[in-house]
Amino acid sequence: MAGLNTNIKRNKVNYHLQTEDKGKGINYVETVVFKSGKVLFSRKSSYASFLNQPDLKEKIQELITKQHEECLQEVSAGKFDHL
Repeated sequence: MAGLNTNIKRNKVNYHLQTEDKGKGINYVETVVFKSGKVLFSRKSSYASFLNQPDLKEKIQELITKQHEECLQEVSAGKFDHL
């Protein structure tokens, strides 16, 4: 399984983002946002529509990167400050 992990600090608070391919048969990418070890948010995106494409691995990696970056932007913008 491929994935990305990032630590980010906002307003003196540490967040951890983890994005990974949940694997064959599950067919989705999940990003989880943690604050002080607690789950604040998760986002899942299916890649079932890509399953029969020859470049499946590349498509999954693109989805992982895109979703991870979107969630990083949301943390940076303060979306989770109130939690």
